[in-house]
Amino acid sequence: MISKLHDLPAAVARPELDEAALSDQVERLRRVPSAVEWERAFREYYGDRQRRGRGRRPHYYYAQIMKRLAHLVPPRSRVLDVGCGTGELLAFLRPSHGVGIDFDPQAIAEARARHPHLSFLEMRGEDAARLGETFDYVIINQALCDFYDIQELFRTLQSVCHERTRLIIVHYSRVWQPLLKVAEWLGIKPTAPDRVWLPTAEISHLLSLSGFETIRRSGMTPLPIGVPLLSALANRFLGNLPGLHHLGLSTIIIARSTDDRVLRRGQERSVSIIVPARNEAGHIQPLLERIPTLARTQEVVFVEGNSTDNTWATIQQAVAAYEGPWSVRCLQQDGVGKADAVRKGFANATGEVLMILDADISVPPEELRRFYEALIEGHGEMINGSRMVYRMDKRAMRFLNLVGNKFFGWMFTTLLGQRFRDTLCGTKVLLRADYERRLAASRADFGDFDPFGDFELLFGAAQANLKIIDVPVHYQARTYGETNISRWSHGLILLRMCFFAARKIKFV
Repeated sequence: MISKLHDLPAAVARPELDEAALSDQVERLRRVPSAVEWERAFREYYGDRQRRGRGRRPHYYYAQIMKRLAHLVPPRSRVLDVGCGTGELLAFLRPSHGVGIDFDPQAIAEARARHPHLSFLEMRGEDAARLGETFDYVIINQALCDFYDIQELFRTLQSVCHERTRLIIVHYSRVWQPLLKVAEWLGIKPTAPDRVWLPTAEISHLLSLSGFETIRRSGMTPLPIGVPLLSALANRFLGNLPGLHHLGLSTIIIARSTDDRVLRRGQERSVSIIVPARNEAGHIQPLLERIPTLARTQEVVFVEGNSTDNTWATIQQAVAAYEGPWSVRCLQQDGVGKADAVRKGFANATGEVLMILDADISVPPEELRRFYEALIEGHGEMINGSRMVYRMDKRAMRFLNLVGNKFFGWMFTTLLGQRFRDTLCGTKVLLRADYERRLAASRADFGDFDPFGDFELLFGAAQANLKIIDVPVHYQARTYGETNISRWSHGLILLRMCFFAARKIKFV
């Protein structure tokens, strides 16, 4: 274990460092350093950089990082910035409670002077457990490879995580290592101590060893200098295209804890099953009979949507006659479309877990158990049904619908950085707390034109950095009535929504 900063020799904490001494420290680190030598060199290197850059505006490259992180971290969040420097990033994020830690006492003193409304502590990242509190977001910006023992850092950060904490790491891409070395040789960039240039895959591996799971990875800023028009084109659009995102100077990794001490893994939660129903009179009673008992506290909420058959009367009769172990209620929606019905059902639900189950029984109700288990066991935070794994009833999906579903699955994988096989399966499961705090608030960002609500939920979950996973289902043909989907008109609406959402999520 590395000694605490205040226990280091007095020579380590020298406030001034001339060029010769800095060069000597850099050279010393070309050997395999001890922990104390490593920390001393980086302390002095950053202290010198901060003195040189004091009073200057943030470089274009760092301004782009701040902008991207502000997109990922909602204002009024609880934020911990590890390696905070003078605190400019933390202040830019506008947290409700912001804490910055850094091992450089001069940087901490300056951060406190600049941002007195935030908390700044002279502390190593490996000592973060001493904070004794948890945060919504933990950020390590361009500082990861300055730590002597990265795995120890990650393990320590578990102590500041709750079950929905997101760890966000911004680090230099290894692709740029030769160019940055040339920039140092030419004097364009200050000469830094030799870092461990870890590829993104290695960082994800260290996260996994330390009880974290990588949710998303994305490159950014292929052109790290400000050139009018050209920089915006390269960094906002070209750098986010498939195959080109690896060219960015930085990579962003978003991870979540999978530690049993952090997650409420396996703990039973109350359930609300929302069943939107329009022209489904023939399916109501069989559906109600087949829904499994998932929790001791469970409810089924039918939301009827302006049917032209006797669906509403059938639901009322089924609710009145039900004598089973859970609560069954019925509502009539005020607007039009499945998305509106789902929103009304969610607004009236009382369970901790929210489930959507289409009334046409195309997804066997018995398979809801797999969704529930995937959620409470911590495998994912938005559980999405996939009809593209098992063989499906040949009458269940027309050929063009199948092609459209595969296309949207590919598009979502590209846009959101998480794997999707199917985006339009009607069965989806998530926690009510995540929906209310994260998804409902972001609905306006994606426009109010999703007729089904599937894209709206998936885009919102991705923007909130929830872990989205697919659970395969056995897709069957309906036995009553006709589908409410129009392949052409609805397909065009969904395509329009994808391009709209790309501006909010991908091309920022």
